Amino acid sequence: MNTRQRFVIAAAFVALSAVVSLLAAPELPDQLVTNWGPGGEPNGTMGQTAALALVPGLGAVLLGLFALVPRIDPLRENIASFRRYYDWFVVVFAAYLAVLHTGIVAFNLGYAFDMTLFVLAGVAGLFYYLSILLENAERNWFVGIRTPWTMSSDEVWRRTHALGARLFKLTAVLAVVGLAFGEYAVLFLVVPALSTAVVTVVYSYYLYEQLDGGDPASDV
Repeated sequence: MNTRQRFVIAAAFVALSAVVSLLAAPELPDQLVTNWGPGGEPNGTMGQTAALALVPGLGAVLLGLFALVPRIDPLRENIASFRRYYDWFVVVFAAYLAVLHTGIVAFNLGYAFDMTLFVLAGVAGLFYYLSILLENAERNWFVGIRTPWTMSSDEVWRRTHALGARLFKLTAVLAVVGLAFGEYAVLFLVVPALSTAVVTVVYSYYLYEQLDGGDPASDV
């Protein structure tokens, strides 16, 4: 399967979101619930037209940006080396948006379920595949853990992403475990995700200072 075929799959998920909107519109109220609190309680609404157009429109725009990134990155040859993983992330992300949109529509059609837990489960799956992408990403300007230190050294990039991949997998697992804790489930995602962000930034700086006395010349 090549890049074009993978992007066709991603586009199909975007189109599916639009189809869901068109089919459900006649049965939906003028105002749709689009926000939920940690305990799954609705706490925000949006007009029907805007709510039904948001995810399909956003998906289409992001799909275009995802297609553009490998063409404009100054290190595009590095993206080419992990292009398969990048493309599948685009597919997974488009699928996540389609599932999220379908869940929002289903909730507003009267189906009873905890939307917050539904979203968290989807984000856990997205984070898990993100960890796979990070494991395989080479240095570039758009995809991965981009700090001044990872961008200055291939070795710092590689080792930081190896750690980041493990931490994102752990975050995904903890998010799934958190689904059993009701209104506290959000913490099982947010706390590990923020911790991962802080740890990887600090770790990349530490590595940069330790390797070759912080001289990037031998790695770039």
